[in-house]
Amino acid sequence: MRLIRAELLKLTTTRLWWVMLAVTIAYALLQLGITIGFAGVTGGQPGAPAIPGRDTERFQELMWGLGASGALFPMILGVVMMTAEYRYQTITSTFLTTPRRERVVAGKLGAGVVVGLLFGLVVLALTAVAVVITVSLAGGELSFTGSTARIVVGTLVVLMLYTLFGIGIGALIRNQLGAIVAAVAWVFVIEAIFSAIPALRPVGKWTPGGAATALTNSGVDLGLGTDWLLPAWAGGMVLLGYALVFAAVASATTLRRDIT
Repeated sequence: MRLIRAELLKLTTTRLWWVMLAVTIAYALLQLGITIGFAGVTGGQPGAPAIPGRDTERFQELMWGLGASGALFPMILGVVMMTAEYRYQTITSTFLTTPRRERVVAGKLGAGVVVGLLFGLVVLALTAVAVVITVSLAGGELSFTGSTARIVVGTLVVLMLYTLFGIGIGALIRNQLGAIVAAVAWVFVIEAIFSAIPALRPVGKWTPGGAATALTNSGVDLGLGTDWLLPAWAGGMVLLGYALVFAAVASATTLRRDIT
């Protein structure tokens, strides 16, 4: 716990954490606003809305899962939590203070869990306000089903695990700019290609993004389809597997590398 508190103190003494939190909030509000604005609008087929009406249960489930799409931002924060040590050469004093490097890595991973949960709770709080106001104004009935609970928990899990992914990437690519560019390219380019091209979807469903989408899937088809996704439980297991791999990468690279 002492090392986790120390890592959180390092993070909160910089401005980046609240900048990333503000960007996450802005992105979540944009996603919520677009979804609310286009809810019930007729899609390509006559009489079939691409987004369910604001007074429906499926609309609420869709809204609760939107926060997972902002997982890139805590992921970037996770990258910085690791690479900043090398960029500013504080890693030497860190290891002198705590010679057992595995404890340092465990502290960073623990802090990453806290950061991811914080971001997730903030996003879900915004979603709750948006859902209550929108559904009430539309004359619908608020509901919280088992599927909704799974999506809410899934959103928290996605943001938490993506923070750990960032720490793993930062340990593997010690150059901060290079690690951030790699994270952004993976989320916005590579995973987008795998999900957009039907021929690549059998592979795309096994990527972190595909697994995250499966875990928070509301069943609403927004144009890419949902039949190619893994079951929710399988998506969760795949994400957990990636988290373990990235944690192992962070440990292995940090323990073995020369820091000079």
